[in-house]
Amino acid sequence: MTTPKLLAARAGVAERAVESRHLRRVWGVPGTALGAVGWPVDWAARLHVRFSYWWQAHLLDCVLDAQLRAPRPARLALVKRLVRGIRVRNLVGWTNDYYDDVAWLGLALLRAEREAGIGKPKAVAAITDRLRAGWTDHGGGGIWWKRNDDFKNVPANGPAAILFARLGTRADVGRARSVVDWIEDCLVDDETGLAWDGLHVHPDGSVREVEKNVYTYCQGVLLGACVELDSAHYRDTAARIVDAVDKHLATDGVLRGHGGGDGGLFGGILTRYLAQAALRLDRPQAARAADIVFSSAEAVWANRTAVVSGPLFGPEWTKPAVRPARGGPERDLSVQLGGWMALEAAALLERNGITPPRS
Repeated sequence: MTTPKLLAARAGVAERAVESRHLRRVWGVPGTALGAVGWPVDWAARLHVRFSYWWQAHLLDCVLDAQLRAPRPARLALVKRLVRGIRVRNLVGWTNDYYDDVAWLGLALLRAEREAGIGKPKAVAAITDRLRAGWTDHGGGGIWWKRNDDFKNVPANGPAAILFARLGTRADVGRARSVVDWIEDCLVDDETGLAWDGLHVHPDGSVREVEKNVYTYCQGVLLGACVELDSAHYRDTAARIVDAVDKHLATDGVLRGHGGGDGGLFGGILTRYLAQAALRLDRPQAARAADIVFSSAEAVWANRTAVVSGPLFGPEWTKPAVRPARGGPERDLSVQLGGWMALEAAALLERNGITPPRS
């Protein structure tokens, strides 16, 4: 049986491990920090040759989770350094050509303002303006995955919908509803209730091909948007997503993995929004969402391996992590952030009085 506060302690250990192994200044510039994309840190990672913009947005989100768990001035200072590091390394402003990247940073910056008092209103405005302009009628609606591309997908539209809903204006909430309704109409499998990845369109706007890959990421962001919209209709949709995840994407309550690279973040993203569903959804599925978070976090912890500065997590939470070989997924910052996110999600439930089921 898990004892009180143990989940928070585990999240704290994960936080210290990731920060000690991955955090580096950006090119020696004072007041900056970013996560090196791999560990052990080679010269390219130390110099942030590969940036992985959206990984940094999730690193910022994790630090904000930690600050809510155990507020400290040092964490607020780190939030400021990360925000400055992202801006310095991005070179050309706050945005890039990928709408999913931009949406994730917008969500993290909005949280930094509202939850930590560290505001970047011009950055949030630039990001939201970019996302608003990304909607077209091609393929029935939705926001592009990338500028000047032919693909629209859930990974871009889901976080954009969450951001629009959290902004809270009538127009932006309407945009959030339109995004979710488009996903539901065009990219949800009627048989399983799960969201597919996305669709390609012809220049005339007609659909050329639907990408029917199923990722935990897609379910997480669609669930998160439905929870934020918080009407009876979207709560019903959220409940369906939880049921579908439980049936098709979890083994004994543990979410399946998607390997290293970008896939290392997918399970963590889903646990983040399952935790929100557990706290805010007034449906029986709220309890099931909590159980999946707890089971996944327990598997993350049980299958860790010990390396310098603390635990190292694997990409498949049901399997023991291994010390990273050259190019192995355990070396990826994304994989470590995914595990940390799952532990923070469980700690969030713990401090809100939701406890794991007795074994």
